[in-house]
Amino acid sequence: MNNRFLPNLEYLLQGSILDSAVEHLMHRLKGLCDNVDTSPEPFHDLEVCMSLRQPNTPQPLLLRVRRALGRDAPFQMRYLGNPEVDQRRPTLVRNCMDCACSNGILEFLTEMGFRLEFEYIAKGYMFRKGRMKITVSKLIKIIPGKQQDMANEPISQSYIVELSVVAPTGQEDVGEEMRVFAEQLKPLVQLEKIDYKRLGGMP
Repeated sequence: MNNRFLPNLEYLLQGSILDSAVEHLMHRLKGLCDNVDTSPEPFHDLEVCMSLRQPNTPQPLLLRVRRALGRDAPFQMRYLGNPEVDQRRPTLVRNCMDCACSNGILEFLTEMGFRLEFEYIAKGYMFRKGRMKITVSKLIKIIPGKQQDMANEPISQSYIVELSVVAPTGQEDVGEEMRVFAEQLKPLVQLEKIDYKRLGGMP
């Protein structure tokens, strides 16, 4: 704690649901989550993943930068550590750090040697249940030659569903709390801890 940064862990479960069934899931979440009298919070964000290759290190350093489209809000930068898939835990766990930053962050990272890895638009809704955050989002391709807010080609015919909690190290009861909540979303969506290393992809 000498560096004044609180070590945080993100507990995460993920799944997907077909477009044809997403309205049923939205109704279920409205009934289960907080503030049932109000609509869930919409979001429409551009997410950019930047990578920095480091000598003598097989894995590059990855940073995510997200900004809201269509409204004035600070850019958000996020570092995510390698996910830990422990069979004794009900969720995937990874180190994370989030911070707000200025709109020149992408140029700054590029000057430091970071390169674009991939980018996409995420559009959907966010729900909250206590300290848990649930997002239901459609991932949209960035179409070359079109403005980002006009890109309209979805990556798939389904929505990504994520259940997550960011908490200080040592709060192991978080995973069980999330498992119980995820059970209430079955059979509409199966939320699981996904091992990206086995899938050969990036989280």
